[in-house]
Amino acid sequence: MTGKVRTVDGRVAGRRGQATRQKLLDCLAEMLGSSPYRDVKVIDVARRAGTSPATFYQYFPDVEGAVLELADTLAKQGPGLEELSEQRNWVGKAGWQSAQDFVDAFLSFWRKHDAILRVVDLGAAEGDKRFYRIRMRIMTTITHALRDSITDLQERGKVDQTVNPTAVAGSLATMLAAVASHQKGFQTWGVKQAELRPQLALLVHLGVTGKKPTR
Repeated sequence: MTGKVRTVDGRVAGRRGQATRQKLLDCLAEMLGSSPYRDVKVIDVARRAGTSPATFYQYFPDVEGAVLELADTLAKQGPGLEELSEQRNWVGKAGWQSAQDFVDAFLSFWRKHDAILRVVDLGAAEGDKRFYRIRMRIMTTITHALRDSITDLQERGKVDQTVNPTAVAGSLATMLAAVASHQKGFQTWGVKQAELRPQLALLVHLGVTGKKPTR
């Protein structure tokens, strides 16, 4: 952990305090994976972390404040997002592999952080600007990765100049996020994860290159 970590009243937390604060966040993250966000209470998080509600309130104003901290850390550090931002070769057969790799990285990122991302989506949908800003930071990283790939292909004369790279990239990123958050729904429709992946890769390849993949 880098930088100064402060308590709610502005005091700088020592090493032990920082460890307690992080344990509270870790326990909260675990609970979000098994309980609805609205059902998670301060006393339950504190009990799971082996401390008291009073200690929780030293570091966070409420559960929502702690969730925002988790989401903000995810947006800043982006575990898995750096893999999505890697430069890829979208020309010829390599393009099909790039599309598959991008989809794999995206779905892996979403599965790993599903609990937090669900709360971020909920808060953003309800009009909470704090959650909206965090969601936009995450989506911007993904959108820019695709935008840069499309722009590069345009500069090399491989994508029509009338294409708006940001519009296409944003549409693809939004589609992927919607699908990732609705994976259980696809299973209800009889679509298995293994069947969903290549279809998403096809759509991403078509969006980025404007062509069917060469396999």
